[in-house]
Amino acid sequence: METSIVGVGVGITDRFRTVAEEKSARIEHLAPRAQRLDVKVTHRSYHNGRMEDETVELTLTGKGPVVRAEATDGDKFAALDIAVDKMAEQLRRAKDKRVDARNHPRGAKFEKGSGSLRGIDVQPASVEALRAVATGEVAVVGAEEAEEDYTPVVIRSKEFDAEWMTVEEAVDRMELVGHDFFLFIDGRTDRPSVVYRRKGWDYGVIALTASAPPEELAS
Repeated sequence: METSIVGVGVGITDRFRTVAEEKSARIEHLAPRAQRLDVKVTHRSYHNGRMEDETVELTLTGKGPVVRAEATDGDKFAALDIAVDKMAEQLRRAKDKRVDARNHPRGAKFEKGSGSLRGIDVQPASVEALRAVATGEVAVVGAEEAEEDYTPVVIRSKEFDAEWMTVEEAVDRMELVGHDFFLFIDGRTDRPSVVYRRKGWDYGVIALTASAPPEELAS
C-alpha cells in the first residue's frame, strides 16, 4: 500500500514520517485491499496567538468505499494516534458487518422439502386459494381495471434505528458504506439530519428544526 504524507503550514520531519509509515502497516493489515493512504497534517494558529493545534486527516482509497478519519490535538503525534485508532475502528466494524452478512445472509430461502419460504415476509398461496382462482370463485382483476390503477411511481420505504453522532462521524459512516447520503441524529443539536456528497470532497448537511404541526394534522 502506498503512503503519502503532506503538511499544510507545518513541516514533516523524518521522525513523523517514520512513525506514520509504521502505523500505516496497522491500517494495511485491517484493509489488505487498500491501495493508498493519504496523511495530511494541518497546523492552525488562532487569533489570540496563544492557541495552536495540529489536525491529522487520513484518507484510505482502494477497492470499495473511501474511508476517512480525522483528529485534532496540540501534538501531531497524538493526533496521528487518535486518527489511526478511529480508522482502525471503522475498518473493524466494516469487517464484522461483512462477516455477519456472510454468516446470516438476507433474502428469501426456499426449502425444497417443505416448499416453504424463509427470510421474507411473503406466504405462498395455498392449494385451496389457487383452485378458487382457477374456478372463478375468487375474482381476478382484469387488465383494464389494473391499467386504471397503474402508476409508474414506486415508493419503497425502510425504517432504521436512530443513531446519534456528530456530523463528522456521519460523513465517515457515509464514505465507509459508499452511499451518497447518510441519515442520522445530530448529537450536538438532537435534530434529524442528513449529510450528502457534493462535488469533489465537499459535503453538505441538512437538518430539520422542530416546529408545531399544521392544524389539519394536529387535529
